[in-house]
Amino acid sequence: MKAEIISCGTELLLGHIVDTNAAWLAQQLAPLGIDVYYVSQVGDNQSRVVGLLKTAWSRSDLIIMTGGIGPTEDDATRESISELVGETMSVDPQLEVELRGFWTRRGRPMPERNIKQATLIPSASTLPNPHGTAPGWFVEKDGRIIVAMPGVPHEMYRMWKDQAEPKIVRRLGAGVIHTRIHKVLGLGESQVEEMIDELIHGTNPTAATYAKSDGIYVRVSAKAASIEAADGLMAPVEARLNEILGEHIYALDDDTLVTVCTRLLKERGHRLAVFEFNTGGLVASQITDASGIADVFIGGIVPFSAAMMKQFGVDATTVDAHGPVSMKTARAMATAARHVLGADVGLGISGTTGAEGTTRQNPGSLYLAVDISGNVRSEEGGIFGTTAAQLKARAALAALDFLRKQLLHS
Repeated sequence: MKAEIISCGTELLLGHIVDTNAAWLAQQLAPLGIDVYYVSQVGDNQSRVVGLLKTAWSRSDLIIMTGGIGPTEDDATRESISELVGETMSVDPQLEVELRGFWTRRGRPMPERNIKQATLIPSASTLPNPHGTAPGWFVEKDGRIIVAMPGVPHEMYRMWKDQAEPKIVRRLGAGVIHTRIHKVLGLGESQVEEMIDELIHGTNPTAATYAKSDGIYVRVSAKAASIEAADGLMAPVEARLNEILGEHIYALDDDTLVTVCTRLLKERGHRLAVFEFNTGGLVASQITDASGIADVFIGGIVPFSAAMMKQFGVDATTVDAHGPVSMKTARAMATAARHVLGADVGLGISGTTGAEGTTRQNPGSLYLAVDISGNVRSEEGGIFGTTAAQLKARAALAALDFLRKQLLHS
């Protein structure tokens, strides 16, 4: 199946909104074995949308559209699809009841212009939208499929996963296509690909690598009659993947370093405190995004000078002798975090993470230390990036990964 993605909205062309929907959809289609050949953006103009749709209709089996299904006059996706296939839109009574009920439950009258969101054409079925007023369309005609979904990302994500994707998979006749993502840190993409070369040439299951901001992802996918059968096909590949990459694999699928560290802290009955220098408290900020973090995270200390370090328990002699950015100071920070905040585990992070322009050839310095009940372990590494924000993000990633590894062996 050949696919293309069309993102509708003048705001995209003006640069007011970045089109993250197309990238996300392309990532969802690849594991299904669907090739994306074209990605386009078009403004809120029916003649131009129809023109683009005619081109897409001539070359693709599956057309996925996001945006343009709202209630306003410039939302033209439904009208454009109707013009393309030569069918007339009409109000579906059941959709109208559901739409009016949405507004009634919120204690507000429905604007009559919203009625266009309750329309269908004969070739379209509804994709329910529990998070908004705009249901999607699933259009099937002449051996082709058009999927029209909201441009609002969280509405589109749910509609795709719960409604559109299962319909497409059934039409592919592939049973299920099951995927698991193995997230890797500490290795580059080319290095990972070289290490797992024996695994990436299979046809079912398949394995592939790609780089993300939080590491290298290894995607393992299999086609089978059921998820259980797909898991059986994937099992030997994943076992070998774990043999090769070991602890470099830090999480699976939707897990993150924060959720993994939180789980390890809970399993060990530990509470964590962090002491950060030059990260602006980014590690503590990321940790507090996790659910249930109150059970394991006490707090953080974020000084902006050597003098402030001393005020929060770091040995003054150490700071004076080695400065705020050093391994000995990072170790002292980890211990201070544990003692000052009464934690079982202290994490110390110090480095030149505010210095922009560092490169792989001339990296900045990063010092990490973890104090687990008085047992202090530390690690020194380089850090590079083009902006301070990038440097801080990479420092936070390295710090949480170092914490993960120490908790695994505690």
